[in-house]
Amino acid sequence: MIAVPPAAIELAKRFEGFHRVPKDDPGRAHPYICPAGYWTIGYGHLCDPQHPPITEAEAEDYLAHDLLSALNATLRYCPALATEPEGRLAAIVDFTFNLGAGRLQTSTLRRRLIQQAWGDAASELRRWVYGGGRVLPGLVARRNAEARILL
Repeated sequence: MIAVPPAAIELAKRFEGFHRVPKDDPGRAHPYICPAGYWTIGYGHLCDPQHPPITEAEAEDYLAHDLLSALNATLRYCPALATEPEGRLAAIVDFTFNLGAGRLQTSTLRRRLIQQAWGDAASELRRWVYGGGRVLPGLVARRNAEARILL
């Protein structure tokens, strides 16, 4: 069984961040609305607005589960990534974690990955920068980071 690449964990943590709200409770994350408009908690875990606050350890547990789901979906739709350098898998696992398996499944990005057209795949990654109908600087940075490790 293939484990979640450490680079995927690093990407997710770097770009999601452990959000601590409010400031009078600095050790726990509370639900918040992400820039794309979804209720989220911890390191980008989708949740209900009434979700109770969680510790960083609990957020890491959610992240591990979410990244494992993203890894399984990535390998289901792009099985050749299992034999590629770990960075390629990490980049696409992070993409899948961030945007969902459905987006990967129906994307031109997937076609480019299956073709092993790495430069074209990196270009496709850089197109996925919209959230809530607008370009989000955080997504631009994230897609650029993913593209760099994909190549």
